[in-house]
Amino acid sequence: MLAVDAAAMRAVDAAAVARDGEVALMTRAGEAIAALIDRYARERGPLVAIAGAGGNGGDAYAALASYGVGRDRIVYADPAASGSAARRDARARALAAGVEERPLPPTAETLAGAALVLDGILGANARLPLDPASAALCSLIATAGAPVLALDVPTGVDPSTGALDPHAVHALATIALGAPKRGTLLEGGRDAAGELWCAPLGMRESDAPADGVPLRVTSAADFTALLPHRAGESDKRSSGAPLIIAGSGQFPGAAVLCALGAARSGAGYVTVAAPESAAAAIRAHLIEQVVVTYDERDPEAAVKTILDLTGRCDAIGIGPGLGLSEAFGTIVNGVLAGCALPAVADASALFHLAKRLPAYRDRSLVLTPHAGEFARLSGKRTIAEGERLSRLRAFIDEFGITTLLKGASTLIGDRTDTFVNPTGTNALATAGTGDVLTGMIATLLGQGLSPLDAARTGAYWHGLAGRAAQRTRVRGVIARDVAETLGPSSSVPNVAQGGFTALIA
Repeated sequence: MLAVDAAAMRAVDAAAVARDGEVALMTRAGEAIAALIDRYARERGPLVAIAGAGGNGGDAYAALASYGVGRDRIVYADPAASGSAARRDARARALAAGVEERPLPPTAETLAGAALVLDGILGANARLPLDPASAALCSLIATAGAPVLALDVPTGVDPSTGALDPHAVHALATIALGAPKRGTLLEGGRDAAGELWCAPLGMRESDAPADGVPLRVTSAADFTALLPHRAGESDKRSSGAPLIIAGSGQFPGAAVLCALGAARSGAGYVTVAAPESAAAAIRAHLIEQVVVTYDERDPEAAVKTILDLTGRCDAIGIGPGLGLSEAFGTIVNGVLAGCALPAVADASALFHLAKRLPAYRDRSLVLTPHAGEFARLSGKRTIAEGERLSRLRAFIDEFGITTLLKGASTLIGDRTDTFVNPTGTNALATAGTGDVLTGMIATLLGQGLSPLDAARTGAYWHGLAGRAAQRTRVRGVIARDVAETLGPSSSVPNVAQGGFTALIA
């Protein structure tokens, strides 16, 4: 699904208005918003909408008009704001349906007692910083503490970058109208948006300008379609046979977690190549996986040993728990240069690849750095707020290597596409979860997915598994929990309601 910035949304909206008319679109928006209200509203209290002067305010009127009877409904608005014909139509329908209209600003008492507050102050054309009146309304909402459903974009979130105004609304959920806005999926804005839904309303992605590389969000339907499934005649090697090159005497657990990630994501035969100093500890924790040792003190011989294994494998996962020594650098680069298998590189492998990236240009390779590792790989300063997407695109344009930039909003890109992953969770902010992800991507590569599809499928599934583990353990999720929940979390219902879908729910 395409994630749009403010300019692209204006183009998509204008084309839809030309086809269907603004009144019809706002009516559909109101129906979609109304269908979500009971999911987030408290049992008692009125529904309270804060309607700005523009189209977002019209959507707030339309939502309360469509909700029907059963709850008191109040809209706070500027009585002097007439707005567009569609907004006037939505207001008339709301008043005819019994919605009470009051002048801005709302009282703190009314907001505090609301079952749900609809944030319709500003929409996808908002600019930061907020004007004083909008900032004051946002502060009232925050002080009240009632649940908030944001319409299109929480007020105070830059719809294109995710940057936050100090007064930004932090919503329980946001419903994107027409298309998800980039700012609600990128860091900063993503946290403020809460759960994210999208109601297409008949708008078309093809109406967005074809400028640069698009940003797309992986959906549940994408994940279900991409995730490989075993054929009835599969054997253990045709089901995926990744080679995991991981672990050291200091960090044997990284190899264990990487191998478990590979196995639990469906590999039929996992081989671990580990230094002799780590073998005993790894074998103590791995029963079903084969562990082959090499002598890290003789890196040239180690490369030969590992390359001999690649003839029986279909993908490589390399880096977790290795060391930063020159010997491991020889092993990492010797193996990747010496075979043509698709590979995923993480952790120590990224350190050793940093000075040799041109040699891997346009290879079937996935790099999985966090922000600090990315700074080293790119040879540039630490990523500043709001520039993750632009920095990732510049790196890929230079080196042509599929890259997964980890974060709360993980970004995955190659030369032609960029995806943002919506399933990330703070449950994954614990040691070893990246090792699990490396094993998963290695398996998906071996099962035939392209580097881009293996990376975005792995990231989506990894997030689902983290969320599943968090439901079992509210606190104290560890990396092994994530690996163990991969199977149960692989069957994902495509949450749909009233013609729209959940992106983050």
